[in-house]
Amino acid sequence: MKRTQARFDVVGQLGALRRYARSLTRDSSDAEDLVQDALLRACENRSSFEAGREVRPWLLSILHNVFVDKTRRSKSESLRIKGLAEMSPKQLDAPQDHSVRLAQIRAAFMKLPEEQRTALHLVTIEGLSYQEAADTLAIPVGTLMSRISRGREALRSFEQGRDQTSLKLVGGRDVS
Repeated sequence: MKRTQARFDVVGQLGALRRYARSLTRDSSDAEDLVQDALLRACENRSSFEAGREVRPWLLSILHNVFVDKTRRSKSESLRIKGLAEMSPKQLDAPQDHSVRLAQIRAAFMKLPEEQRTALHLVTIEGLSYQEAADTLAIPVGTLMSRISRGREALRSFEQGRDQTSLKLVGGRDVS
């Protein structure tokens, strides 16, 4: 057993491994990474090493296979990235436009009378049913539906550019 351990001299093969890795990668730091990965694979597959066989060709073979695997993986990844780049839109809307638009909608929503705003909030944002929202506000369902309808109409008017700076309240009077 000791004789096999002595023949499995990885440290003595580091020079050859580094030279071969540099010739494959053409870069010193990539070569060092390749040698490390190859040695890791060699340690993981040490049981596949046949006693009486030379360790150098076995290690160089592992190093070569690791290099080929990395090259294939790199090419595959670059093709995936290229494909994603072709699928993605060429121009994106500026995120600040979205923020400005959201702020405008929020301002229009906040201009709504409290009754309409709370009814719309409970149904559209919180996801309550009409009956649940009416129970929450302690009002009849018909009243809730009326408030939601008037609130939506006011927001539609805002969307269509007919911004109503003063909204009409039912039973109230128009204020200019």
